[in-house]
Amino acid sequence: MKRLISLICAVTLVTGLIIAQTGCSGKTVSAVSETGYYFDTVCQIDVYDMENMSDEAAGKLIDEAFNLCGEFDSLLSRTKPGSDVYKINNAGGKPVECDERTIEVIEKGIEYGDLSGGKFDITMGRLSDLWQFDSVEPVLPSASDITKALTTVDYTGIKIDGNTVILENPEAHLDLGGIAKGYIADKVSQFLRDKGVTSAIVNLGGNIEVIGYKDADEKTPFNIGIKKPYGDDGEIVGSVKLHDATIVTSGIYERFHEIDGKKYHHILDKNTGYPAETDVDSVSIVSSAGRSVDCDGLSTICLILGVEKGLEFIESMDNVEAIFVDSEGDIHLSSGLEGFEEA
Repeated sequence: MKRLISLICAVTLVTGLIIAQTGCSGKTVSAVSETGYYFDTVCQIDVYDMENMSDEAAGKLIDEAFNLCGEFDSLLSRTKPGSDVYKINNAGGKPVECDERTIEVIEKGIEYGDLSGGKFDITMGRLSDLWQFDSVEPVLPSASDITKALTTVDYTGIKIDGNTVILENPEAHLDLGGIAKGYIADKVSQFLRDKGVTSAIVNLGGNIEVIGYKDADEKTPFNIGIKKPYGDDGEIVGSVKLHDATIVTSGIYERFHEIDGKKYHHILDKNTGYPAETDVDSVSIVSSAGRSVDCDGLSTICLILGVEKGLEFIESMDNVEAIFVDSEGDIHLSSGLEGFEEA
């Protein structure tokens, strides 16, 4: 991990799908910042309430928070031998006893499978593997391999009994990538609050949770920028002012292959096995702090649904707002969103 202790007046943090802008006007704000690499992405934590603790104490807390990230990574990664998810995926349908936190994430994934009518499905591990989105030399999967992988996708085949998990289809593989970072962001943010932190940003590869205000005395909110899909580094479509809130973005532009001149993004349609056909380039979900896990699942669902149905879906829910950027670059906001400014 890399630590930076500084006086911050205008800093731009570029990580994952969202740019976190923490500018201020005329007042210097002290902060301690550290970065780490977890969940195959760059993560950053910034603590701003330095009047309440020393730089050393803040740095120690951030170290402990990143240790917590590593602990969750060792439970929820599907590629790390020994993780709960790895053991489930390689158990051949036999029961696997898991940590209670793993159970919580799986149950949340099932909940969003139900809420989305099955569009969100955490048993797409076999299908995700076929598409090789982490490969530098991807190969387009064959139609027969996709068809075979689709037979393993069905979240209703996950059975939980206490702390034991069984996959009824022994060929199925869990992939918690669409919801795990949100869960972890909530846990890390709560850890910092419990330790007395009153102003901070937790940014886990674009899953952002802000604690308190950037400046509590002046009630200055954090200003979070929404990255422009396919734009240059630092280019945003707009920003939203937040305090004690979370924001998560899903976009088709961050992870994709271009094969024979055609782009294939990483958000897959479980009905076809191919990238979801959508008129959404990115969608950002905003909610109260402690709901990053919900925003994580909802952002994926809304991208698959498209602008019209996605907005209807969000409008039907309480305390959740959305910012859609469509394939033409136009911005669509849910009716209750406050504090958004277009760039």
